[in-house]
Amino acid sequence: MNIQTASAVIPDDRIACRDCGLVQRVPHLPRRHVVECRQCGRVLVSRTVGRVDLPLALSSTALLLLVPAVTAPFLSVSAVGAARDSWILTGIRTFAEEGFPELGLLVLMCAVILPLTFMAALVWVLGSIHFGRTDNPLLGRVYRWLGRIRPWMMLEVFLVGAFVAYTRIETVGSVEIDTGGWCFLAATFISLLTLTQLDDHTVWDALAVRGVAGSDRAPSIACTACDLIIPASPRVHFCPRCQARLHVRKPDSLKRTAALLVAGYLLYIPANLMPVMSLNNVGGLEHNTIMSGVFELIDNNLWPLALIVFVASIVLPLMKLLGLTWMLIAIRLRSARLLRARTRFYRTIEVIGRWSNIDVFMGSVLVALLQFGALSTVRAEPGLVAFAAVVVITMIATETFDARLMWDAAAESNA
Repeated sequence: MNIQTASAVIPDDRIACRDCGLVQRVPHLPRRHVVECRQCGRVLVSRTVGRVDLPLALSSTALLLLVPAVTAPFLSVSAVGAARDSWILTGIRTFAEEGFPELGLLVLMCAVILPLTFMAALVWVLGSIHFGRTDNPLLGRVYRWLGRIRPWMMLEVFLVGAFVAYTRIETVGSVEIDTGGWCFLAATFISLLTLTQLDDHTVWDALAVRGVAGSDRAPSIACTACDLIIPASPRVHFCPRCQARLHVRKPDSLKRTAALLVAGYLLYIPANLMPVMSLNNVGGLEHNTIMSGVFELIDNNLWPLALIVFVASIVLPLMKLLGLTWMLIAIRLRSARLLRARTRFYRTIEVIGRWSNIDVFMGSVLVALLQFGALSTVRAEPGLVAFAAVVVITMIATETFDARLMWDAAAESNA
């Protein structure tokens, strides 16, 4: 695989980097080439450019598998002479019955509704491109929303959380993966493969809007959703390709990010000190925090899982909070130090931030399965709500932050 940096060698089309704002020309290159921003290193064109049929086939398969994954039994457990089956929706319903509907809604949206919606809409968009029916103005708007909900589609995170719950339940009973579980496993891997074969540049090129290109020297504005370069005009407020509202920079990015970070810091403390789960059995009532759950995995010689839970639930939320705080301070000081490293770090927390939801998904599986009355019962606790709020808040803070402001501040300092 060859990697090229975007330059003005061949004036084919212009693109503005979403992370640093640099407008550059992307040359037409053979497949399996990666085009990177010459300033910050963001991938502008992936090696899967030009592919439509393969991601269409994969997304169709993932959609078909998600239906039985939701409607068929997910896991079954046998313990203390009793047996219980559970579906994905069982944990969601149990959360609501225990007085935590917000947790059930989070699991429902991230593990059921958004994955089904994403795959169904992706099949429609790619199918329309495959059959040459790209004149529908809704295609650009729908694909823009697919980009917005992609970080919130957490099939793989739910799968890891279910696996952690599986190992914890095995210590007290016998667990079996049912039809829904196997279909969910297959749907998760195929959906991940779909995303690796999907190139946004290819889709947006197929939905191109003609007659909007301007000259290199004319004032222009870049759509951050579809990367279209549009001549700046007081009459143009929406992107003609994806209908996104156009702004030179995200409105009130620093204020919104700072407010969300304050809320995240305040909730991070109770999320780690308060119990997230409680186990009521014949031996008494036991309250578990996130760290006590990590220690329990260590006691059961499950070091790899303990490390995963510790990093995802303790390290990642704090890393996101501290990282975004560092970026806000650097903008305030107009610092140009470690600018490229800061931008790469922002991309990192943007990708890995959703993995902090492992504990929430693990809890949904545990409360669904371990319900054996006086013998053994697992309940969610308020600490899990605080933890879920930290995850959601930090993800929203990452979306509201505009990384281009770091480059703007550095440019002002140099000027």
